[in-house]
Amino acid sequence: MAGFDLDSPLVCEGIIGDGCGGGRIFFVEDASLKTYDPVTKERQTLLSNLVGILNISKSGCNISLVSKSEEIVFNLSTLLVV
Repeated sequence: MAGFDLDSPLVCEGIIGDGCGGGRIFFVEDASLKTYDPVTKERQTLLSNLVGILNISKSGCNISLVSKSEEIVFNLSTLLVV
């Protein structure tokens, strides 16, 4: 993906067919969880005010954001922290 280091711990890719967000890139930038759609070239902020995120990963419709003190799980189908 142009402009995204998929090996970065703050970037993950949505796999087509795994639930929600297939084909999109999810990343942490400026203390926010954001998504990028390579088809439309659009970026969207999903969650703000994140502090000290060290790693993100995606499984199905859930994005896990891990910091030193907590794990935040954001559900893409409800757009809520679960």
